[in-house]
This record gives sequence, C-alpha cells and structure tokens, in this order.
Amino acid sequence: MFIPLHDANTLKHIKVQWVTLALITLNVAIWLLTSLESEQASQATTVALGYIPAIAFGHAVLAQGLEIVPEPLTYLTYAFVHTGFWHLASNMIFLWVFGDNVEDAMGHLRFLVFYIACAAAGALCHGLLGTTSEAPLVGASGAISGVIAAYVILHPRVRVWVLVFFRVPLPLPAFVPLLLWIGQQFLMLAITPDGDVSWGAHVGGILAGALLILVLRRSDVPLFDREIVTPRAVRNETGSGPAVAAGTDGRTAPRLPWGRGRQ
Repeated sequence: MFIPLHDANTLKHIKVQWVTLALITLNVAIWLLTSLESEQASQATTVALGYIPAIAFGHAVLAQGLEIVPEPLTYLTYAFVHTGFWHLASNMIFLWVFGDNVEDAMGHLRFLVFYIACAAAGALCHGLLGTTSEAPLVGASGAISGVIAAYVILHPRVRVWVLVFFRVPLPLPAFVPLLLWIGQQFLMLAITPDGDVSWGAHVGGILAGALLILVLRRSDVPLFDREIVTPRAVRNETGSGPAVAAGTDGRTAPRLPWGRGRQ
C-alpha cells in the first residue's frame, strides 16, 4: 500500500541507532550468503532456519541433517531469512525509517529485547493459527510489525514521507499511513488467514509491539508525543525566559519562519 521514505524525527537520547544498523546489516549479510547458495541448499536453509508450526507443536519431525539450530531458536532465526530481494528490502526500509526512533525511546539493549520478542510473538501467533502447517515461515515482518506499532504509539503526529501506491510521494502524519497499514493486517487476517502472506505473524508482532512499548520505553519518554520534532540544528534550546535579540531594547525577538519545527 505504501513505502516509507523519511521521517522528520531526530534522535533525542542516543547518538547512533547501533542495534537498528546491526539488525539491518545481519539481515542483508544472511540474504547475501543464502543467495549465493544453490537452489537446493537455499531451500534447505529456509527449512532449517524457518519457523515450522507442525514441528514446533510436535506434529512433525525435521528431516535428519536439517537440524542446524534447536527448534526453539527458530522462533528467532526465521526473522533473519528472506526469500528474495524485495522481501528483504521492504522489511529493511521500514526498519530503517522507524527503528531508530523506537530504539531511541528504549535504549539499545531494551530495543534488542523488544525486537526479538516481537519476532517470537509473530511466529507464535502464526503457529497458533495453523499448528499442523509444514510450510516454513521466514522474514522479519513480525518484528517489523512490532516496530511500526510502537512508533505510531510514540510519535503519531510526526510527519512521514511515504510513497503511496509505489508512485506518489506524500508527507503525512505518521498515524495516517501506519494505522491504515495496521488495520489492513487485521482485515487480511480475517479475510485470507491461509494466504501466502502470514498475516498472523504481522498481527502477533503488532500486538507484542503495542504492549511492550508501554513497559520498555524510557521513563521520561511520553506516549502519543505531541512535541514538534525538529532537526538539532534549528531546535530551540530550553531556557528560563524568552529569547532576546542582541541590540534591542528588551523586546522578544520575532520567530523566524525557518525556526519552526516540522512534524
């Protein structure tokens, strides 16, 4: 429905979004490695690292030689395997645009815990909706869905540039495209629960993200932040009184149009 391009939302608590960058790097590295494999080897990797409900719930056993990691770890490993470039790119674009501010609101370690928990919740929800399914679930969508839910709860009014219908770039308040996207996931789950896309994983990630942001955010980070976020270079510093321009008789300096923040 849309692709996020940029948000006017600077970091307030951290200097660099190290965990977000590390997650993107790891996802890209794993995709590059699997893309160099033969088709047969790539399929084996997908089965070995993907989350398979029938195996997780004891209805099937993984073929000998494919047990690369213990089964419980597939609740996490599936989120780092992608089946194609666009599958990877779409997830990483969302993580790049929205992940840094969620990481900023939590801190590095808690954001990593948050990301892992959302991925696991996505897998669990997917599995509960079809415990006998033998199709492997792969992709970071469950974790990314949690990031999106957290972002819209933190910064609903921040202006986000999005590419609507993959053609038209528009600046919109974050809650407009993100709530539409979240609503679409629930609608599609109700309409096509057994489709090629795991809407259940998306919904599981959304629910986990919405709950976890309430407890994992920093104590001084508000929900539904109404602050106008501006670049650091033009953000007004907080002072004890109104700013006074040099050379005036004490009258408050007029606010310049380029000093206004944009959401």
